[in-house]
Amino acid sequence: MYTIFQISLQKEFKMKIKEYKKELYDLQVELVKFQKEVIEKKLQVCIIFEGRDTAGKDGIIKRFLQHLSPREVRTVALNKPSDKDHMSWYFQRYVHFLPSKQEIILFNRSWYNRAGVEKVMNFCTQKELKSFFEEVGSFEQMLTHSGVIFFKYYLDISKDEQKERLKDRKTNPLKQWKVSPIDNKAQEYWDEYSKARDEMFIRTSFSFAPWYVVNADNKKKARLNVIKHFLSNMDYDKKNEKLLAFSGDIVCKFDPICYEKGLIKK
Repeated sequence: MYTIFQISLQKEFKMKIKEYKKELYDLQVELVKFQKEVIEKKLQVCIIFEGRDTAGKDGIIKRFLQHLSPREVRTVALNKPSDKDHMSWYFQRYVHFLPSKQEIILFNRSWYNRAGVEKVMNFCTQKELKSFFEEVGSFEQMLTHSGVIFFKYYLDISKDEQKERLKDRKTNPLKQWKVSPIDNKAQEYWDEYSKARDEMFIRTSFSFAPWYVVNADNKKKARLNVIKHFLSNMDYDKKNEKLLAFSGDIVCKFDPICYEKGLIKK
């Protein structure tokens, strides 16, 4: 038999789920309004999602595009570079996937692989890494100067939270496709990934293309607040401003205060 306390907890949990679904629905309505603006005004939108392994990039992207017109929105999640890619300019393989007019493109990892996993796992040389840092600012400045709406989000989680999510991936039969050799190194190389992330923030958070850090320990709060933050920075018809008030303790433009708030995990 359930105790009164257990019944109360179940009711509270169901209420929170109901509230989350209602808020997500309202935000997805706003996203549909925004996409209508993108199509009518022939805008180009590119959003990058980076972050720790298991930080929730797939989940945020899924909710972001769930009810958008599939003809004008795409997710880009590239496999490891081919031999041809290694023989080309580093950014070349990504240029093909940049948005045309009327399109919204969401990158599930991006050219910042070079500053993260490639650096930590020694998949690139020091010369290649140096070239990346020298060129990425010019590349992104060309995007923004050409009129592309460009946002960069980094999802960060604690080491303990990542450990639990990695364990879930290995035991959940519906998440087996997410398990990779790189995942198995995520905890072992935690400190190295932290250092690479911090250097990336310092060297690539540009005035024209800043990083926005997301505290993703709570997946649902992260999803809601990323959508709120993005839409709060957009102009579109019949925008519901009140709905888009995001938490500064969940989404923060990169700055040393992000460390103080605990948004960036050590």
